[in-house]
Amino acid sequence: MIIEQILNDKGREVITLRADETLREAAKLLDERRIGAVVTLDADGEIVGVLSERDVARQFARQGAAAVDMTVAGAMTRAVITISAEASVDEALQLMTDRRIRHLPVVRNNRLTGFVSIGDLVKWKIAETEAEAEAMKSYLSSQF
Repeated sequence: MIIEQILNDKGREVITLRADETLREAAKLLDERRIGAVVTLDADGEIVGVLSERDVARQFARQGAAAVDMTVAGAMTRAVITISAEASVDEALQLMTDRRIRHLPVVRNNRLTGFVSIGDLVKWKIAETEAEAEAMKSYLSSQF
C-alpha cells in the first residue's frame, strides 16, 4: 500500500499554524484537535516547518513559563522531512524510524497534500496483518 491510499481513507485535512502564532496558541490547538503536530506554511503554501508536541515540551524545558509567549517560528523544526504520496507504507515507517520522527508531511509535486503519523501507519499495518491472518485461516480451513 502507498501513502496516497492511507490519505484516501483517513482524509487529507492538514492542520496548520502561522509562524507568528505563540506556543500558547499552538498548545491549545494541539489539545483541542487531539493531534501531535502541525505544519507551518509560508504565504506561497510552501512548508517552512513542523511544530510537534516534542518541540513544545523542549521549549518549556529550556525557557520555563516564558515559552508560552515564544512564536511557533522560534520552536518549530525547520529541517522538515517529507514523503511522497507514492511512497510505500514501509518506506514511510523506515524513514520515521531512522529519523526518529512521528509525523510526515505528504507531498505531491512539491505541494502539501496530507499528513501522516506513525499511529496512522501502524493502524494500517495491524489491519493488513489481521487481513492476511484471516485469509490464511480461510485458506487452511478450505484445505481440510
